[in-house]
Amino acid sequence: MRHAIALALILSLAACGGGRRETHQSTTSPTATPSRANFGDVHPQDFGSTAPQDHRIHGIDVSKFQPAVDWQTAQANGVSFAFIKATEGGDQADPLFRQHWQAAARAGVPRGAYHFYYHCRPAIEQARWFIDNVPRTQGALPPVLDMEWTPTSPTCRIRNSPDHIRAEAQIFIRALQSHYGQRPILYTAIDFFEDNQMWKVQGVDFWLRSVAAHPRDLYAGQHWTFWQYSGTGQVPGIAGKVDLNAFAGNARDWQAWLAASQR
Repeated sequence: MRHAIALALILSLAACGGGRRETHQSTTSPTATPSRANFGDVHPQDFGSTAPQDHRIHGIDVSKFQPAVDWQTAQANGVSFAFIKATEGGDQADPLFRQHWQAAARAGVPRGAYHFYYHCRPAIEQARWFIDNVPRTQGALPPVLDMEWTPTSPTCRIRNSPDHIRAEAQIFIRALQSHYGQRPILYTAIDFFEDNQMWKVQGVDFWLRSVAAHPRDLYAGQHWTFWQYSGTGQVPGIAGKVDLNAFAGNARDWQAWLAASQR
C-alpha cells in the first residue's frame, strides 16, 4: 500500500510540474573541451597503477562549506563539472545553493544539484522538497541522490533494512526522473554500497567514493560514471579544501555523455 501511495504521488508531481523552471543558458559553452586539471591535494594518495590523473575530465562538488568560489578561475584550471548541494531531508536547503548554481552557469561550468538523504523521512517527501528547491534548468546535469550512513547525525542514526533502503531509493529516483526528464545519478560510499546491495538499484548512473583506491579495485565489477577520489582537494579559485571527482571516460566520451544527459 505504501508503495502504491508513493507511486501516485510521483505521478502527481509529473502532472502538476512542481518546482521552478529556468530556461537561460550559461554565458560560456558548457561543452567546450576542458583543459587539464590543475588540482592539488592536502593529503595526496598513492592509487597504484591507475591514478585520478589518468582520467582527463575532472570536477568538484560543493556546498555551504565552500563559501568562496571564483568559478571563472576554477573553470580555467580544469573544473569541467560541478555538483552543488541543494537540499537535505525534507526541510533543509543549502544556503549557498542558488549562489553557486548561478555563478557556475555564468562561468560555463556544467552543474547539477544533489540531495543528501535523511533516513528518518519518507523518500517521496524528500523528492518533493528537492523539486521545490531545484529548478528545471536548460543545460543542467542530472539530479543526484546522495545516500550514505549517518552515524554522527544528531537526529537520525537509524539503519533500515537493505530492501527498505533500495525501495526508498527507487521512489526518489523515479520522482526525479519523472520531473526533470533525466536519468538521475546515485552517489554512495563503499560501506553503504555493500551493506545495502546498492548495485541492485535501477535507472541511475553511479557516482562512487573511493579516496585510496581506484573504483575498479574497491567496487569490483561495478560500472561507474563519476569517481570521488578526494575530500581534501585544492583548486585555484576555491578557498580551503574541496571534494575532487573524475569522469569515467575520455574527452569524446564526456561530450557524448553531456549530449545525452543535459537537460
